[in-house]
Amino acid sequence: MKQLMMAMVLTGLSSSLALAAEKGPSKPYPQYWMNVATQNQSIPGMDAGMGGMLGMFGGAGFGPRRELLLQLVAPHQTASPEAFHDIPPGQKMGTSLPLVTPTQEKGRDYQREQGERPEKLEKPKLRMLIYWGCGEEVPKGQPRVLDTEKMSMEQFGRAMISRGPSAQHPPAPRSGWTYAEWPNQENNDKVPKGASLVGEQLVRGNYLSDIRFSLDSRRDFMAPVELTTSGSPETSMQVSWQRIPTATAYLATAMAHNQKSGEMIVWSSSALPEMGAGLMTYLSNGDVQRFLKERVLLGSDKTSCTIPKGIFKDADGAMLQFIAYGDELNLAYPPRPKDPKQPWSPQWAVKVRLKSTGMTTLMAGDDRPAKKGKARTAPAEEGAGSREQDERPSRGGGMMDGLKGMFGF
Repeated sequence: MKQLMMAMVLTGLSSSLALAAEKGPSKPYPQYWMNVATQNQSIPGMDAGMGGMLGMFGGAGFGPRRELLLQLVAPHQTASPEAFHDIPPGQKMGTSLPLVTPTQEKGRDYQREQGERPEKLEKPKLRMLIYWGCGEEVPKGQPRVLDTEKMSMEQFGRAMISRGPSAQHPPAPRSGWTYAEWPNQENNDKVPKGASLVGEQLVRGNYLSDIRFSLDSRRDFMAPVELTTSGSPETSMQVSWQRIPTATAYLATAMAHNQKSGEMIVWSSSALPEMGAGLMTYLSNGDVQRFLKERVLLGSDKTSCTIPKGIFKDADGAMLQFIAYGDELNLAYPPRPKDPKQPWSPQWAVKVRLKSTGMTTLMAGDDRPAKKGKARTAPAEEGAGSREQDERPSRGGGMMDGLKGMFGF
């Protein structure tokens, strides 16, 4: 009987190996990512004239703007790489955008490139109060207190860890492949106001076959985040926003510093303990659904959240960050077969990531009758391609990485 069982196992194993050999290894193929972002920074009570004055002095970051980052990588090399993205007329940026291989960064390993850390670091003095959830009153058991004087740096580091997106690997320079991007040193045009991505798209070049696809209105630039705040830190503060039609979920976070006590105060709209710093970026559809189920994100039907009273009453001011997640698109040609046993050899893959972010200040008296607490936005020129650190191939990390680097954990 044992011999019979062994023979059956070996037969099954040999069949699996034969099937794998018949399929052969999957050939590498070009990958193209479109990172589509809308940003809106505002100051309560700011009017258009003030926004214009800030623009004259380098304050063009205020007001809604659209940003685009295009990244291409293909498993071929050529002495003079050329690639272009032919765009629809509604984008208002000509007929095509050049995808350029950055010569000054050729062969650079972004994923491993990190700054030198000091060999010895003094233990910093830092006390953090972490709150979470929407509501009038601070829930029982809050805040969570992190204190470097009462915790080891290892304990502090573990307590600081928050949720983050599943691992994604955007196109980046790599040996034996050709990488290209837009914006670049040859073309850094700003995305104009009213630009639309809806329509036929074509990515072509002398080191890859044509990549043809189309985008619908769900994968266009998302509407800007329009925030309204009311109330005061001593009572409670309501944050409201205009519903974004193509959003799949929302998240709000706020941070302030108490000058007298030296405490850092952090709040998020999550129903569970969560600082939110690691979630202020593109999320896959799977991550969005997972965090919605966990009640970390707010549903797309929500239009307001109340910051419990007293959280920021002793702070000199708080900065509010808000993000709306878009419906990520993933395409491959030919499409993946429904039958997992059927061989599949894709010729290319496309990923379109979308988000809309907003930032404003929380100040007492924002609910003045004349202004109804609205965090007004001033018109500003539309932005060029996104240069955010977490979207570029390994250009560093955000608040969490900054704290890790400072504290050495």
